[in-house]
Amino acid sequence: MKKISPVTIMSVTIGILVIAVMGLLWFIKSQPDPIRGIPPLTDISPTEPDSAIWGVNFPNQYSTFLLTAENNTRTAFGGSEPIQKLDIDPRLVTLFSNMAFSKDYKEDRGHMHSVTDVEETLRITDTTPGTCYSCKSANNVELWKEMGAAKYASTPFNVLKKQINEPIGCVNCHDSATMRLVVTNPALEEALKVQGKDWRTFTRQEMRSLVCANCHVEYYFAGEEKLLVFPWAKGTKIENISEFYQEIEFSDWKHGESGAAMIKMQHPDYELFTADSTHYKAGVACADCHMPYTKDGAAKFSSHNMRSPLLNPEASCGTCHSSVSYVTERVSIIQQQVWDTMVITEDAIIEAAKAIKISATLTGVNQDLLEEARQLHREAQLRWDFIAAENSMGFHNPSEALRILASATDIARQAQIKAITASVQGLDVQTRKP
Repeated sequence: MKKISPVTIMSVTIGILVIAVMGLLWFIKSQPDPIRGIPPLTDISPTEPDSAIWGVNFPNQYSTFLLTAENNTRTAFGGSEPIQKLDIDPRLVTLFSNMAFSKDYKEDRGHMHSVTDVEETLRITDTTPGTCYSCKSANNVELWKEMGAAKYASTPFNVLKKQINEPIGCVNCHDSATMRLVVTNPALEEALKVQGKDWRTFTRQEMRSLVCANCHVEYYFAGEEKLLVFPWAKGTKIENISEFYQEIEFSDWKHGESGAAMIKMQHPDYELFTADSTHYKAGVACADCHMPYTKDGAAKFSSHNMRSPLLNPEASCGTCHSSVSYVTERVSIIQQQVWDTMVITEDAIIEAAKAIKISATLTGVNQDLLEEARQLHREAQLRWDFIAAENSMGFHNPSEALRILASATDIARQAQIKAITASVQGLDVQTRKP
């Protein structure tokens, strides 16, 4: 019998091992993706609007989300009570003269109240477009898929209302199969695309802020369809947004005092925070502060009771800061400073509007100067409202908030001077009459 050489035996052995390893790798690769945590108890549709169904698989997240219906404790400059802002700051009536916000400007409540709050506001009329539901309901994801963004937006509010029955919920931020954070608002997807960005390439930490931008952003209604659009084509800083609106000649209403073509800022929380704020540059996400990690026994999860970090500073701030009391004191000082500065800006804008109104009544007034004053009024108020409509009283980015308010005050005073100059010229014309 011919003796088999050791080399041959080694070659055969290596061949068998290679085949075995390849087989093992193929077996591993062919297995379904592992399920994180406990296997799901129920299947969830990709567009399921009812968060209670999601809650079957994710009871901790859902139980804390339900608390947004009750977290109405008011902080110094905000909260989730339906407080009438017009009562807190009567200047708003003049600032929004001839516009619906001068009649009703209540504080929004928690996410569980999103549909109720928008339906009960006095700003809704028979001509209100369905676009106003865009940031208010978990039904949107399915409706956008079925109708498309344009048809959704052009559907009257009172008609679309028949298909809206769920407040903001799980489906607005999560993929039902993987729980991955996702962009669901077509307007956000388009705004990122215009900037050359694809949210699918974002890290999970980046997504823990970006999903908030599904709603917490500045926007406008474009064209006859009233399509929801984010004005980010030139950038997300206030100067970029202002330039964009100027270029497309957009306005929301004509001011009742000055006659200027005005823009109402919405809630640019994401834009202010991401404008190189200290926390943003440090890699902190919105969820780190507003949805801090908590525990239920041994289970660690992100609380979905989204609210002010000041209501739970130990969990929200204590993770990074050794002295929570120092942090809350600093927040109080910063917010008070921003509020005081904002009031100064409001007074300047109101005085500018009144000066323009007086000038417009005079005979022989320099119309070019008057129009320049109106344009400055628009620019000043747009900047002021960028901070006033934002939900942190400047704390999301204190230095940027104060910079913007200082700019707004300066522009408002320029508007006032232009109007007074136009008035003086008008009076000169009247006194020279025979």
